Amino acid sequence: MGGMFVKATVIISVLFLASIASRAGQKPGENPDPHDCSKLPDFSHLKAELTRVVKEGKDRNGGLGNQQWATVVNRDGIVCAVVFTGPNRAAEWPGSRVISAVKASTANAFSTNDFALSTGNVYSAAQPGQSLYSILSPPNPQAAFAGNPQDFGQQNDPMIGKPIGGVIVFGGGLALYSNKGGLVGGLGVSGDTSCTDHVVAWKVRHGLGLDTVPMGVAPGPSDNLIFDIQNGVSSSGFGHPACKGGKPSEDIVRKLPDTAPIGPKR
Repeated sequence: MGGMFVKATVIISVLFLASIASRAGQKPGENPDPHDCSKLPDFSHLKAELTRVVKEGKDRNGGLGNQQWATVVNRDGIVCAVVFTGPNRAAEWPGSRVISAVKASTANAFSTNDFALSTGNVYSAAQPGQSLYSILSPPNPQAAFAGNPQDFGQQNDPMIGKPIGGVIVFGGGLALYSNKGGLVGGLGVSGDTSCTDHVVAWKVRHGLGLDTVPMGVAPGPSDNLIFDIQNGVSSSGFGHPACKGGKPSEDIVRKLPDTAPIGPKR
């Protein structure tokens, strides 16, 4: 009798928890914690991969050959890691720390499990007279400007654990997809021309194995940059301008689907 009671109690408890999860939009067993970063690279992994790609230099990445910042956010837009590649935080453009975070948040915010948009894909639609004009917005100041600057780009960066928000519409932000195809967050890179930021972000995403991109607006299909703006108008509606400064990146960008292919991992 006692055993049957215990068994019945366990069954009722499981059904109760499943009911709560269902009402909350969660599947039983899913982690509802908005601060969960377990599906994303940790600080050391992200820093190592960003450093590896930046060391390829401007001949392979284009642009100015600058040091870079990178940030990853989870699917709820919470900052999980912030890193830089130089010997100290002053070796990179200081403003690029927050820009990298907003790029990560933007790419995550406007992508889904079925369709990816990079930050650069939104550029043309955000221009005056276009359908997304006025979409630009500043980051959350309580995340962007909190804490001690000595902690910027460290494992305890003050942005970590906070929603950064904001919207940026030039290259360098990409959605992150697991090898099972699920959207798990976003990556933002900043510190060079926006085209080079996109190249570096693409290569970092590839190296992390988080580029099982399902669909996009660029050839592939993918979320690559599209260079089709003529006389200020993008023929696709998703165009990004060519970038000035340093070594041109456009040919490098166009070849990314071949040099660092997206999709299910081999």
